[in-house]
Order: sequence, then C-alpha cells, then structure tokens
Amino acid sequence: MIKMIFGKKKEEYIDLEEYDIGITKEEEAKMYVKVAEIQRYDDLKDFAKYVYEGNLLILDITPVSVDDIELERIMNELKRIVKDINGDIAGLDRNHFIVTPTGVKIDRRKLRKF
Repeated sequence: MIKMIFGKKKEEYIDLEEYDIGITKEEEAKMYVKVAEIQRYDDLKDFAKYVYEGNLLILDITPVSVDDIELERIMNELKRIVKDINGDIAGLDRNHFIVTPTGVKIDRRKLRKF
C-alpha cells in the first residue's frame, strides 16, 4: 500500500489503529498534535488558541502561500506567538510548519543512521 505524507511516497506504513497500545478513548492527554490549514490571516486567532492551550500545531499554509503580504503577516504573528509563550516554530517543508507550545523546543538536527 502506498501512502502520501506531505507529498512523499511511503511504500509501507503501520496502521496504529490495528494495535492495542493500552490507551482508551476516554483518557485525556496532556498535549495533542493538531493539524490545521490556514486560509487567511484571521484563522490564526483560532489556531493560536490551540498552542496557547499547550498543544502542538502542524500548520499547512498552502492556501496563502501565493500571497506574499498575507504570508509575511501570518509568519510574523506566528513568531510573536511562540516568543510570547516560549514555544518554537520550524518549517517541515515549504508549506508546512510545526508550532510548539511552552517548553517544547524543536531540534533542527536531522537524525541519521551511523
């Protein structure tokens, strides 16, 4: 089976829903990973709320990537948010960013097998 992840082909993957890892749906997590697609600058208010609440955000900026002014406004606001909460932000690729909450930093070094 082939699965696309951020535009890259993965020949094999493991569907974790098939495995019982001991977590029930009723359990609450301390942090969630949220995936969001931003359509316009005004969407940031809602998405920032998730990060302020301690969640990690994977943000797809593809819809606004053609508008340089809107994109610059969004990126400046994201940088302000992570500075305000002592989080972090890094690009995964040209149109996807990861925004972390308070106390979570991104190690930008790529892990490689020795």
